Amino acid sequence: MLYRVEMDWDDVRYFLAVSREGSVRAAGSILAVSHSTVARRVETLEEKLKVRLFDRTPEGYALTSAGRQMVEGAERVEAEMAALERRLLGQDESFDGLVRVTCANEYLSDMIVRDLAAYCARYPGIDLAVTSSFRSFDLSKREADIAVRMTRIGKAPPGHLLGRKLTRVFYANYVAAEHATRLDPEIVGKESRWLGWGDRKTDEHWVSKTSYPHLPVWGSFGEVSLHVQATRAGLGIAQLPCFVGDRDPALRRLARDDLTPVFDTWILSHPDLRDTARLRSARDYLAQTLLAETPLFQGERPLSVPE
Repeated sequence: MLYRVEMDWDDVRYFLAVSREGSVRAAGSILAVSHSTVARRVETLEEKLKVRLFDRTPEGYALTSAGRQMVEGAERVEAEMAALERRLLGQDESFDGLVRVTCANEYLSDMIVRDLAAYCARYPGIDLAVTSSFRSFDLSKREADIAVRMTRIGKAPPGHLLGRKLTRVFYANYVAAEHATRLDPEIVGKESRWLGWGDRKTDEHWVSKTSYPHLPVWGSFGEVSLHVQATRAGLGIAQLPCFVGDRDPALRRLARDDLTPVFDTWILSHPDLRDTARLRSARDYLAQTLLAETPLFQGERPLSVPE
């Protein structure tokens, strides 16, 4: 006997999140709901379909054969729903509504929030959401509307996105002013050492190209914010983006700063949303304000002067 199953799109979204994350807790974090809500929605879907989609194991949720078959169809539905949403939003001429911006680190997000404050004052109907994450948010799925990303020089962002290159990001060598007499290799620097990023082979390669190739690499601080904290604490000297180091009054450049271009900054969005009024204006406004900061990104601003 044939029967028809009425599936809720939200149930499918929850299913896909669990299939990708492998646990209801991680899926809940992605969906911004409790893990119990995720578990309940998955169970509801299984009851409707009368099939088990996941094996519950001590390591997490593992897709069953039926679950694996469902993923392909669910992802097609997800893509169609996202495309429909983008097409409808692309015709929106209102300056009221949500604008979601994502960027790679908290130092960029700090600048973005500051720059967009005046924009939000101009358009009080805007609901601004800013996310700082190394994860590349999927603009096709509308995980974000605008992304500010830094890519290695010569490497372009995905071709299906609408992209505009803004400014080049330079790195320089920094030491904590408080610990300079102990760590600055130009003074005494008996305890001077480089702070590592996590991959020793890569660290040793870039150190070999600096003005201080004889200094050892120590530690592992895989994020810019951790590198800054370690430098402030006097654990070593560091190579940092100039837009980070030059804004920190606790840090100063070394005499031989090895000013080096490393990344390009891009502002990205999905082509379907190019004509959405509020997103277009927010994108243009943000691009203009970040371009105005080109001297800071390129290490040309007076050093260590707090704003």
